[in-house]
Amino acid sequence: MKLMHLSDLHLGKRVNEFSMLEDQVYIINKIISIIDDKKPDGIILAGDIYDKPIPPAEAVELFDVFLYKLSQRNIKVFIISGNHDSAERIAFGSRLFDKSGIYLSPVYDGKISPIELNDDYGKINIYMLPFIKPVHVRRFFPDEEISSYTDAVYTVIKNMNMDNDIRNILITHQFVTGSSRTESEDISVGGSDNVDSIVFKDFDYVALGHIHRSQSCGSEYIRYCGTPLKYSFSEANDTKSITLLDINEKGNIKLDFIPLTPLRDMVEIKGTYNELILKSFYENTTLQKDYVHITLTDEEDIPDVITKLRVVYKNIMKLDYDNNRTRSISEISLINDMESKSPLELFDIFYESRNGQYLSDVQRDFMENIIEDIWRNKQ
Repeated sequence: MKLMHLSDLHLGKRVNEFSMLEDQVYIINKIISIIDDKKPDGIILAGDIYDKPIPPAEAVELFDVFLYKLSQRNIKVFIISGNHDSAERIAFGSRLFDKSGIYLSPVYDGKISPIELNDDYGKINIYMLPFIKPVHVRRFFPDEEISSYTDAVYTVIKNMNMDNDIRNILITHQFVTGSSRTESEDISVGGSDNVDSIVFKDFDYVALGHIHRSQSCGSEYIRYCGTPLKYSFSEANDTKSITLLDINEKGNIKLDFIPLTPLRDMVEIKGTYNELILKSFYENTTLQKDYVHITLTDEEDIPDVITKLRVVYKNIMKLDYDNNRTRSISEISLINDMESKSPLELFDIFYESRNGQYLSDVQRDFMENIIEDIWRNKQ
């Protein structure tokens, strides 16, 4: 049996105020083409279907089109909700969808019933566990000690009553300890949402969602497939892919990774303004259409530089400078005498630390008037 592992579509996402919808339409169509080529028996969508609990209408329409195209191909689809999704909205209509072979994870209610598949080697049980927090699990298991995410997931799995003699696959959406995060993910303070990979040891494969970089965790078969698109420049050097499982007899799963080529890549480039606008620098490349993070090394700021650069680089998402001035202030020193400084002096220090230059006289006068108005109204 072949299963295709996808996750973290984040439909409706905006990156640096750029809508990613056109890119998502393109990559969904690419995925459909790969499905037609590889002919899997099932598709796993391991959470974060949408980027927000209440997604925009165009994101819902895109997912509707995706599901319709999958249903036309008579492929089973397994969908769970992630931390960005509304579990209730993802679960809507699940009993009707089941009849079409599209399985939507219900809101967690203390029970996980497997979906049974069969092939030449016998039975495969698919367990669908949406994103959960300890508080979601405690209410159903008041006698268990559940103080961490690991405790919560372990308790859920322990109460699944799995038959370890058959092949068992888990679809879930959590942060497994040791995973390599990117800047486009939500991060909990102190790693409080970590789940130890040991809790998954009895599964033949764990299809994970949540982390945006493709990787395995503790075992080759405990795996994040990653996002189908790059959503931050920390992923600029990543290769996005689909994970394809070829499941044979128990203990025999082969993994294949099918690369995904986006409509527009995310690229970081660096140099002086004059270097970057040379035709020889960008010709015969995709830089003119890609999403670009530009780092200028000029020592002096160039007036209206983004407008000038956009003549060549239409999709600049981020611009900064790397020069002697910015390097000298890259580390913000601790202000020991904060109480002795005026609000304007404190703002001046903050502005310099963030922008690499001092307030101009006009900016200083403007801020001084604002601070005086605030001070006057407080009295």
